[in-house]
Amino acid sequence: MNPLDPSRTGVVVFDMLEAYRAAIEDAGAVEPAQRLIAACRGVGVPVFYARADHRADGADLARTATDTDPRFRPWGPDNPVPMKPAHASGTPGLAVLREIAPQPGDYDVPKHRWSAFFGTHLELSLRSRDIDTILLLGGSVHVGIASTAFTARDMDFQVTVVSDCCHGFPEQRQFFMTKVFPRMCHVSTVDDVVGALAGA
Repeated sequence: MNPLDPSRTGVVVFDMLEAYRAAIEDAGAVEPAQRLIAACRGVGVPVFYARADHRADGADLARTATDTDPRFRPWGPDNPVPMKPAHASGTPGLAVLREIAPQPGDYDVPKHRWSAFFGTHLELSLRSRDIDTILLLGGSVHVGIASTAFTARDMDFQVTVVSDCCHGFPEQRQFFMTKVFPRMCHVSTVDDVVGALAGA
């Protein structure tokens, strides 16, 4: 990939949270994410932690009706729609993984919907630093990463999804990485991105 200008680049770490540790570890994404974030810090690329944040009473949960739950099981008497979040704001499940914990100077971006841009300060914080290129990692790929990538594309940001730093269901992850994202942005590995940062 082409060299990346660190002064115009930001890394958005999406829902790399303790609640999703098992999925993140199953995808092998912890170590690559550590390497990517360390490389970004080393050249002054700011880190933006977009993280789920919901009231314990469920008053801010999305009300959009769907056919199934996140595992594609139909809603019904034996599988009712939850009215409260599984993990509420401030609880351990919504903490960023300790291996990539935020540091002073990083950006905290609490979000209440799938896109890291919707109802947050992310766009303002990126543009106030003249950032036009986003390195995007985390998951789930077919939900939050896709929603954020589509929004960023429509806002004319350059987006690179860092494939080995992402998590989510394998089938959907593979489909988006090979059949969707290449049409709208770049898909690269952490090694390629680290090299592009160094090449600048």
